[in-house]
Formats: sequence, C-alpha cells, structure tokens
Amino acid sequence: MATLLTHALKDRFAALQAERDRNWPPAQLEANAGQRRQLTERFDPAAVAQPGDILPPLSFTEVDGEALTLDQLTAKGPALFIFFRFAGCPACNIALPYYAEALHPELVARTIPLVALSPQQPDRLRDIKQRHDLPFPVATDADNGLARLLNISFQPDHRPSPPPAGWIGEVTGTDSWELPQPAVLLVGPGRIVQWLHVSPDWLDRPEAADILREIDNVI
Repeated sequence: MATLLTHALKDRFAALQAERDRNWPPAQLEANAGQRRQLTERFDPAAVAQPGDILPPLSFTEVDGEALTLDQLTAKGPALFIFFRFAGCPACNIALPYYAEALHPELVARTIPLVALSPQQPDRLRDIKQRHDLPFPVATDADNGLARLLNISFQPDHRPSPPPAGWIGEVTGTDSWELPQPAVLLVGPGRIVQWLHVSPDWLDRPEAADILREIDNVI
C-alpha cells in the first residue's frame, strides 16, 4: 500500500488518458474530451451550494441495504461525501480506491465518516465496493436528490430518443441520463454545508492532501 500511495490521483488519471490515447479512435477521444470541456466551461461556482446552506434530512441506501441519514452521520461532527458517477465508470474506479488508500485512514483518525454516493441502484453499486474492498459505505443518492439540491447534476446535450442499448439510464437503473458531477462535500452538524468542491472535468479531482487541508481549514 505504501507504494500505491506514492502515485497521485492526477498521475493515475494521466495513465488512464494515455491508455485511451493509444486505443481509442479519434472521434471517441474528441467526444469524451468535448463533454469534459463543455462541463468545465459551463460550470459556475456561484451556482452550486455554498457554505452555510442547510440541507433537508435526507437518507441514502447503502449497497447492503442499510439506511444512512444525514442526521446520524453528522450527529457527532462533520461527514464527508464523495459523489461519483456509477460503478462501471473508469475514472471512478481509479478515484474511489485512491481515496480509500490516501484519504479514509486520515478521516478515521479525525473521526469523520466518509460515504461515496452515486444515483445508481444499490444492487448495481455493490460491484464497485466489492471489487476494491472499499472500507467506507457506498450508497445510492436516489433520483440524484442531494446532487440536485447542490446543483451538481447534469445531463448530456445529446440524448438519443429512443436511447440506445446500454445507455446510462439502463446502466444505473434510473431510466435517466442524469449523473452527478464528481464532487466532495463536507456537511457539519445540523446538516450545514461546510465545504463543496465540484469537478466538472471528471479527470481532474482533488488529491487527498488537498481535501484534508480544506477540512482542517473549516473545522
């Protein structure tokens, strides 16, 4: 594990992109880069939830069926939420194991719960937790409920009708094109937003050290 921790998240994403550059046709590369570029250009930091906003008493279903509530998770202090797209997302399969290695142990030492959230149905999310033996809860943000409140969800401009086989709504079990932009959310007691970092480019997510520094600045 010590060796893995020397590889920053940005380096792991760079390796993923290098593999795609070698193997993907130009049209596929441009479509992927174009959507990331479009989301980045459209992103307005002032339009998402801000520190001090109070969230409603939401609950989430963990992959093993347990109900997790914001009130329970923040009863004794802040909780951290990592938003990701879905269990088969290649970038998410890099980010979540990285956060398990580099972030989770530090949060345990600070007694801060960590929960990963996706709109995907719990039975389909179980795969990513088991594949990487993730040590933190992985749960469903049903209908992108929290993502919408934070204003971090999106739908692609191009949505064929009828949708093709294997489209995102079929993969997630939501029957919707909507996904969250990867984000890191710190919620304090009283369900108060303390910090939110959104990554419109899903190959540019914060390093563990950056997240910990922000947490320490807030609390």
